[in-house]
Amino acid sequence: MILTVTPNPSLDRTYEVPSLDRGEVVRATGERVDPGGKGVNVSRAVAAAGRRTVAVLPLGGAPGALVADLLDAQGIEVAPVPVTGATRSNIALAEADGVLTKINAPGPDLTPAEQENLLDTVRRHAAGADWIVCSGSLPRGLGPAWYAELVARVHAAGLRIALDTSGPALLAALREHPDVVKPNAEELAEAVGRPLTTVGDALKAAEGLRETGARAVLASLGSAGQLLVDADGAWYGTAPVDAVRSNVGAGDASLAGFLVAGGRGPEALASAVAHGAAAVCLPGSVMPTPGDLDSAAVTVTADIPVDRPLDGAAG
Repeated sequence: MILTVTPNPSLDRTYEVPSLDRGEVVRATGERVDPGGKGVNVSRAVAAAGRRTVAVLPLGGAPGALVADLLDAQGIEVAPVPVTGATRSNIALAEADGVLTKINAPGPDLTPAEQENLLDTVRRHAAGADWIVCSGSLPRGLGPAWYAELVARVHAAGLRIALDTSGPALLAALREHPDVVKPNAEELAEAVGRPLTTVGDALKAAEGLRETGARAVLASLGSAGQLLVDADGAWYGTAPVDAVRSNVGAGDASLAGFLVAGGRGPEALASAVAHGAAAVCLPGSVMPTPGDLDSAAVTVTADIPVDRPLDGAAG
């Protein structure tokens, strides 16, 4: 079982549009409404893979009730934490050429009592979990050290934790040695405080995060592939993608693929790459099922192409 924690979930509306013209009426060619938030997306991908998952998340108002209903319809066990503020609603505009514009709302302001209830709900549902996944931004009311406290509590219970966040929250959590952190190229650059232009730069940055406290780093590098760096070495994985339809949740699908494959080593990296490549070919934040994966197209190697450029300088 994989338990996910999403401190700032959302109701996500994705509109597919031919192009985005400011000040004009834009007619959508497709529309989706999905439960959102990085941890929620991990749960959706785990469920799509046929594995059990429990989603812990604060929910409030009509948007929160709809998020719970949508997750339940996808076979995901929901452990809601009632909050007085309404769950945020986000909008994504996906253009035909693959460009994605996102408008993310800030979310509710959690009270001290709601914050403690969130931690306690994780504790009550964590027994027997193979992994705890904590993902996404922190809502108002939660300071950067909140994830660090959660990592410490999970380790005290003898469980493994994967963390996907950025900025001060990531840096604060590193001192508690999360088992896996999953930055993208931009988040990796921010964490080490320097721009990244090649896969080799990303490799050095990932090694830096391990020196700071992460036990393993799974880094998404966009079309340049993915890196896994842990105590046993470093591996690089890629898969061809003919056309990107939407990259919403692709990183979350990658993390889910990594964890359902054991969460360690090149085999788990190959699963992460296959899930990420499948996700970008699907509309909105649809998570891939086993039938969407093309594992045979994935290449994983310990021979890191350090001179390969990243698509645009990260950072």
